Amino acid sequence: MAEMGIGTTKDPLHRPPFTNRPPENTLKDEQWKYRSPYHNQSEEEYGPANWRAECFCGKNIYLLKQGKPLNTKYCHCRGCQITHGTPFQWACIFHKHDMLFTSDPGGLVLYSSTHKSQEYGLPAKVYCSNCRTPIMDEMRNVCLIFPQLIVLEGTDDEQREKREAFKPTY
Repeated sequence: MAEMGIGTTKDPLHRPPFTNRPPENTLKDEQWKYRSPYHNQSEEEYGPANWRAECFCGKNIYLLKQGKPLNTKYCHCRGCQITHGTPFQWACIFHKHDMLFTSDPGGLVLYSSTHKSQEYGLPAKVYCSNCRTPIMDEMRNVCLIFPQLIVLEGTDDEQREKREAFKPTY
């Protein structure tokens, strides 16, 4: 790069939220694994679920109790553009207590944009540790889930009809 006259002292691009290095274990206390939506609760205790979502590899699965999100939005902020690699991201807001991970939270990687590390801190971006699918953004009381991960059964028309529940309400 120096021979082309391009300075190499500062990287012009932001670093991605994760690398190929193994996850940092900077958590002094892993209590987050025992709180909603991560805590290990049986599906019977949780109750009937309206939706099931999973990452690309299927290692991380979660259930949603509510039929409709509190709200749906398209986020155009720079952080979402960088972490999703798109001009915007589509997200639905659900209360944490309306979600339940049926998989072990050890299969998740967290990224705290506040701490710029994989240490647990809110807000947190949550990814699959295997396929790196963005799963959700965790806030204090709610989670922004990505409706693309919801598994829809049926014909194309039935799936389109079901997806209407996640349509933005400007």
